[in-house]
Amino acid sequence: MKRILLAVLALFILSCAEKKETKPEPTPQEIAQRWSKEKAWKWYDQQPWLVGANFNPSTSINQLEFWQEDTFDPETIDRELKWSADLGMNLHRVYLHNLLWEQDSVGFLKRLDDYLRIADSYGIKTMFVLLDDVWHPIPKLGKQPEPVPHVHNSGWVQAPGAEILGDTTRHDELKGYIKGVTKHFATDDRVLVWDVYNEPDNVASQPGRDSLEVKNKHDYSLALLKKVFQWTREVNPKQPLTTGIWRGNIDHWGHLDSLPEVDRYMIENSDVVSFHAYDGDMNDVQKKISLLKHYERPLLCTEYVARGTGNTFESVMPILKENKIAAINWGFVSGKSNTIYPWKSWDSTFTSEPKIWHHDILRQDGEPYSQKEVEFIKDIVSKEN
Repeated sequence: MKRILLAVLALFILSCAEKKETKPEPTPQEIAQRWSKEKAWKWYDQQPWLVGANFNPSTSINQLEFWQEDTFDPETIDRELKWSADLGMNLHRVYLHNLLWEQDSVGFLKRLDDYLRIADSYGIKTMFVLLDDVWHPIPKLGKQPEPVPHVHNSGWVQAPGAEILGDTTRHDELKGYIKGVTKHFATDDRVLVWDVYNEPDNVASQPGRDSLEVKNKHDYSLALLKKVFQWTREVNPKQPLTTGIWRGNIDHWGHLDSLPEVDRYMIENSDVVSFHAYDGDMNDVQKKISLLKHYERPLLCTEYVARGTGNTFESVMPILKENKIAAINWGFVSGKSNTIYPWKSWDSTFTSEPKIWHHDILRQDGEPYSQKEVEFIKDIVSKEN
């Protein structure tokens, strides 16, 4: 009898443990909701004017080379973040990748923490970007390719890439990455914003890459975008979530019913509204801002500067500052990404440095592309509104 009672007790304990380990996912009612407008403005009103760059160290061709153990370069990161702080920058937008989590989640989180420690030492907050639909559709771990000379972003890769994106049965493979990273930094003051997905449904058009893209990509990007928002809401980080609108007829930007379904979902689920503004006509930049204000939420411009089109620091920053809109340009130190070259470098021949840089601010020795431009940035950041 004693043996029977002990066996029953053991089964009861095991049953309880299994129930504890298999706790059901939160119901829709239990998942954190999108921030109210009031909460979003309360958060934003506590921030200074946010100014910075999309940061990738000059020694990295893409997100994978940035963060993999063999190529993580804290010395370069420290040097270049100091330079950005010297310009008065206080926020960088930084891309991550799901393959880094699969490769070594513990080491990846440690390197993220190392980066945040360096950035924080210079008073720079971070906006992490979790996924990205832009450039090469087939990302691969390990040694990354050398840059194609004189070609813009020849080595940047999509996250998760076509193989996972185009198979909805594999989307859940990303859940551990999304929830693991956001949970680890959910209460970390060094992380200011989560950009959950950069330019969903952007289709690669470069020669040799268009055939690698997911067919009907908008359907798959929308399906994944919905899951990513749900997973991050389940974590419920203290930081706001966003994903930036970037394309299409800007006349539609202020009217949800006229937007593509992917874009509409982006606006409807972002706590703070972010957008890209590479327009050469400043009237178009002003129009974007005017239309996006219809949503009555804080605005963050997470990509701008394309000098050859007339989109410069001198033309865009005053507009963003006047409206207290975060100003995050693409690129900082010229390096392996080759983003001093224009997008059209894929279709034309450059044999030397372009006379007009497309993106980026400094050379690898810290010297500015334009001293006048650097002085302008310092001046407009330092002046009171």
